[in-house]
Parts: sequence; C-alpha cells; structure tokens
Amino acid sequence: MNHFLVATCVLAAAAFVGAVEYAHYPAHFSHVPVAHAPVLVKHEPYAPPHYSFQYGVHDAHTGDIKSQHETREGDVVKGSYSLVEPDGTIRTVDYTADHHNGFNAVVSKSGKAVHPAPIVQKYVVPQHYVSPLVGYHH
Repeated sequence: MNHFLVATCVLAAAAFVGAVEYAHYPAHFSHVPVAHAPVLVKHEPYAPPHYSFQYGVHDAHTGDIKSQHETREGDVVKGSYSLVEPDGTIRTVDYTADHHNGFNAVVSKSGKAVHPAPIVQKYVVPQHYVSPLVGYHH
C-alpha cells in the first residue's frame, strides 16, 4: 500500500509540474515618449570685434629691442612685429589673418649683420721648476 501511495504522489507531482507553464518570450518593454521643455535662448546683440594695440621694448642694457602693433576689424586681423637679432639685423614680420585666406606672414630682414671679432686669449705656459729628488737611505 505504501508503494501505491508513493507512486500516486510522484505522478501527481509530475502532472503539476507540467501544468505550470513558463513564458518562453522575453517581457516586452516600450519607451515612454519624453516631452522636453523648450529651451529659451537669449540672443545677445552682436557687434563685430574691434581692437587695436601696440607696445615696444627698448632695453639697451640687455639688448632687448622689439615692438608690435595689431588691429582687428571684424574677422580680419592685421599687424606686424619687429625685433633686433643678435647679429644686429632687424627682423620684421607683417601678418594678416582671416577666415578666407588663413594666416599669412611676410618676413623681411634689414640692416647689415655685424659679427663680433673672436676674442683671442694668449695662454702663458707657467714656468716649470725641477726640484731635486730627495731620497731617504738607511
């Protein structure tokens, strides 16, 4: 009788497992549309950029001599700078820059290069004295 009860329980458990069905498909999710708030853009009044500046340095002690000036009208920049090279010549760079042509520079040198004469130092050989050998004999 016990065997019959065990067999009935096993069959009932097997039938119950078969009755429970599991979904073989993944759950379906859909995206909820998000309403974005309108972006408020504040437009500032536009004025084309405009500036002009210049500076210069003339330090005779260090030999630092240079200058620059530049102007801007809208998107066009023009200017030049110059400096005194170590050989005494003056290098000048004239430049322009805009969106159409990009950056363009024209470099020129003026003056004659002066190279200092090399300094010749005479080396004096020190006098060589011979001292007598001192020996200690016992």
